[in-house]
Amino acid sequence: MPDWLGPLLSGLTNIFLVLIMLIGLFGMVIPVFPGGFVIWLAILVYGLLNGLSGLGLVLFILITGLMIAGAVVDDVFMAAAARKSGASWWSLFFAFIGGVGGTILLPPFGGLLGAPGFLYLTEYLRKRNARHAWLVTRSLLVGWGWSFVARFGLGSLMIGLWFVWFILG
Repeated sequence: MPDWLGPLLSGLTNIFLVLIMLIGLFGMVIPVFPGGFVIWLAILVYGLLNGLSGLGLVLFILITGLMIAGAVVDDVFMAAAARKSGASWWSLFFAFIGGVGGTILLPPFGGLLGAPGFLYLTEYLRKRNARHAWLVTRSLLVGWGWSFVARFGLGSLMIGLWFVWFILG
């Protein structure tokens, strides 16, 4: 193999992994898209190709913790906002089912309609009050927005920690 080919392939691999990380980061706009996991997976591939030891291992452990936090924060922010406005746990369960079902039936954006739609419907059926159902649904959407901000921030931090690893490793 020519001397120039190794560095070229390494560089192209790094560019590809950065593109995957950016897809993960900007894919977080879609609520059910596992953007944090996609970023983490690209960083895992980088670690496996370049070695998981020393500073890289410490940063990878931190990045893994951020990925887990990002997966949890989504549900916590949305559920907390909706619960604060009076949503029942059953309604939140059906909103989750609606989000997953909507994503399966109308990918990738069906979940954007399914989750709030099912929440509105179940809260309306539970209370027979359209104003209450809308208040709870609006709260879920506000929580959704804040969860996106948090997930995007965590994803950016994951990429930033990888960049530190890339530069110093």
